[in-house]
Amino acid sequence: MSLQGQITDSNISEILHPEVQTLDLQSCDISDTALLHLCNCRKLKKLNLNSSKENRVSVTTKGIKAVASSCSYLHEASLKRCCSLTDEGVLALAHNCRLLKIVDLGGCLGITDVSLHALGENCFFLQSVDFSATQVSDNGVVALVSGPCAKKLEEIHMGHCVNLTDESVEAVLTRCPQIHILLFHGCPLITDHSREVLEQLVGPNKLKQVTWTAY
Repeated sequence: MSLQGQITDSNISEILHPEVQTLDLQSCDISDTALLHLCNCRKLKKLNLNSSKENRVSVTTKGIKAVASSCSYLHEASLKRCCSLTDEGVLALAHNCRLLKIVDLGGCLGITDVSLHALGENCFFLQSVDFSATQVSDNGVVALVSGPCAKKLEEIHMGHCVNLTDESVEAVLTRCPQIHILLFHGCPLITDHSREVLEQLVGPNKLKQVTWTAY
């Protein structure tokens, strides 16, 4: 359900009903006000709030916490460039939405290692996570892949994370046996050592997609 960008804060309540399972709002101009209306959508499994071009400032931690408290069956939370989101919102998702499989936090500048730690610890079924262009560090990535989700993780996007080093790449490759997409381009602290680790640890057919930047 998205109606090609026509959903707004003022009309979303007319469209929603308790049986809604998928809500695509990526091309809609909405704020926390709209998300507060999701309190009756307890069967919601997929929420797309990605912003394809500009940062989405009107969706904040308040709105995401409201979603987390109502939509415990959420499988997919796409929040790319929701730059007003903080760790508090991701913690709410991690603690209340334990069935999450796909989480996109790319460009969410307010999140830190705390978010990755919470996802790793609580979201046992996590398969794909994107935290590209955020301020996370090696500590957050290691915490993520030290949790129960490590055995399920198939896809990690961590490009343009300026704080990450080879330690993160090595942690993912050694602890995530199912990983087949690993993107770490634009990370200036990651060196050729990661490429060597890739060659040592990963067979030729295992990874479908890898990107990195040589510095």
